[in-house]
Amino acid sequence: MRRIIVCLNLILLLVACSSNRSSTSPMKEHRGHANVKGGVYLEKDHNPSKTASPLLEIDKEKFIDRMVSKHGFNRQQLRNVLAQTNKLDWVINLMDKQAPKSGPATGPNGAWIRYKNKFITASNLPRGVEFWNQYEKELKRAYTEYGVPPEIIVGIIGVETGWGRVMGKTKIIDALSTLAFYYPRRAQYFSNELEDFLVMCRDESVDPFDLSGSFAGAMGYGQFMPSAFRRHAVDFNHDGHVDLWDPVDAIGSVANYFKSYGWQRGKKVAVMADGQAPSLNSGFSTKYSIETLAKAGLKPQGSLDGHTQVSLLRLDMGDRYQFWYGLPNFYTITRYNHSMHYAMAVWQLGLAVKEAR
Repeated sequence: MRRIIVCLNLILLLVACSSNRSSTSPMKEHRGHANVKGGVYLEKDHNPSKTASPLLEIDKEKFIDRMVSKHGFNRQQLRNVLAQTNKLDWVINLMDKQAPKSGPATGPNGAWIRYKNKFITASNLPRGVEFWNQYEKELKRAYTEYGVPPEIIVGIIGVETGWGRVMGKTKIIDALSTLAFYYPRRAQYFSNELEDFLVMCRDESVDPFDLSGSFAGAMGYGQFMPSAFRRHAVDFNHDGHVDLWDPVDAIGSVANYFKSYGWQRGKKVAVMADGQAPSLNSGFSTKYSIETLAKAGLKPQGSLDGHTQVSLLRLDMGDRYQFWYGLPNFYTITRYNHSMHYAMAVWQLGLAVKEAR
């Protein structure tokens, strides 16, 4: 009897996993028709009650003017769409918490270790292996077409969404309209993202109220912002649509993103250094000659692929600093997120999943 129960539980688990992997993309599920003249497709009316100050209404009208003149949107339909969006005060509060903060320099305290341990864990690696095995053919094709190796794509999608497990539950149009019209510090940026989002929804015939993502409007497996979607997303599964909630399109789009930012096929990402150079500035945007770093006391542990100028990366290991030579491919990863820790985590997570296979 116990064997039967165990077998039944195993079957239910496998069914659940299979269901998660084959769940329909919201773009596919809510795609309508493409004959909405000058506007976006809406499955239904979305009518929250709200109030808005005259100044913010003026901002919305300026945005509508731009969409009408630049993209041919219907003025009244777009007014109706924006009138149905919700202002999310919690998004503004969370965005304020994300603002850069500077403080006095301190000694090593393990910042890199804490960051790395969010992603590279014994429980997380099997999920990456499962994703890699399931989409091995597409990952190989992405490498063939774009030159970006599977471990980088797997690393990005793993850090961003845990390979599709956490893609965000905030309505993207609410998040972007909140930040475009109620967040002056970055209103221009998010106004541009709202513009790209509405154009994307129009072109893909998707109700913009049916798409959810991060509190800042990032979408799908790879958490592209709408501007990145319009510039870099590709129809990698050749079904006639570009859909970042589809893992195959996401794989091709991440690869295309990196190729667009100068990824060098077959080249290294970074090389660990022997020695210490605490007096030198570090970061992915620094530039040093190999001779300068040698005079400071550093020596690469391997070939630098012929590069004579590199960035100096410093990881806080808790009891000491670990130095790396950053190569052009490392800088390319930072084009996805301008953070040294992020880029290093992407690369090392991808390598750890590769090793775990």
